[in-house]
Amino acid sequence: MAEVFLALAFGAAGFEKQVVLKVLRPEHRGHPDYERMFLEEGRLGARLSHRNLVGVHDLGYADGAYYVRLDYVDGADLASLLARGLPGVPLALFVADELTLALTAVHELEDEAGRALGLVHRDVTPSNVLLSRRGEVKLADFGIAKATLLREQTRAGVRKGTYAYMSPEQVRGAAVGPASDLFSLGITLHELLTGRRPFDGETPLETMERIREAQVGSLEEVEADVRPLLRACLARRPEERVDSAEALRRMLAPLRRRRAEAGPTELARWVRERLDAAQGGSQGMETVAEETATSCSGLSPVPEQDAR
Repeated sequence: MAEVFLALAFGAAGFEKQVVLKVLRPEHRGHPDYERMFLEEGRLGARLSHRNLVGVHDLGYADGAYYVRLDYVDGADLASLLARGLPGVPLALFVADELTLALTAVHELEDEAGRALGLVHRDVTPSNVLLSRRGEVKLADFGIAKATLLREQTRAGVRKGTYAYMSPEQVRGAAVGPASDLFSLGITLHELLTGRRPFDGETPLETMERIREAQVGSLEEVEADVRPLLRACLARRPEERVDSAEALRRMLAPLRRRRAEAGPTELARWVRERLDAAQGGSQGMETVAEETATSCSGLSPVPEQDAR
């Protein structure tokens, strides 16, 4: 429902900073439902402040359109990077660890009175995971996130999200909670480790049927000590999954200690190598900016002109 632009923010004394502008598409402007969802996204993003989440700077209105100003991440989304090769088990576990921190911040968000909002992202996919040249891991795109305790509660029968990463309850159209995001993270981690998703079928319908059954099989492509963690994420029933993103992080800790060190430095090297190889060392930052801005929304290509 939006277009994304790479932009420059200006300030006093020659201050400039690259940012991303997410703008409601022209055909949706003036439409109450689209504008309400877009405004809710901006307000929700403003509540979330964490190093593993793409930050929302402000929500504005100009020239007849609402816009959200976001962090610019100098890198690319995980989906495009995985198309160029796997990172290896240590880095895969590091990315998963960083995403558990992001989801903990999301799931534990409270309102001004200290009441849990019950927020669920509902679209944890490689396309919404941004990796920077500095080794940062950031979860993006809260356009379909829903605070279940707010006025517009998550309703049965409403399916949002990328179908191949949905949880069984999402596929059924049932109400979702934090356990749904952990299922999606499990699928993402499986793809990080093996290069494929565990429930893919020949058609979207077959994939969703496989997700509904959630038969993960032997997981023989995954190293033996990592399999229990994946099973804890990919259990069919939400109550049978790992309790929380924080509990999942505790499961990741010993797995990471047994392997070679992998952190921001190693991830930055992996990201830079793939981006530089893809650009042939000569295309400069423009391609990176376009990849990054596109991944911030996952909804439309970046227009040729920059918004300033």
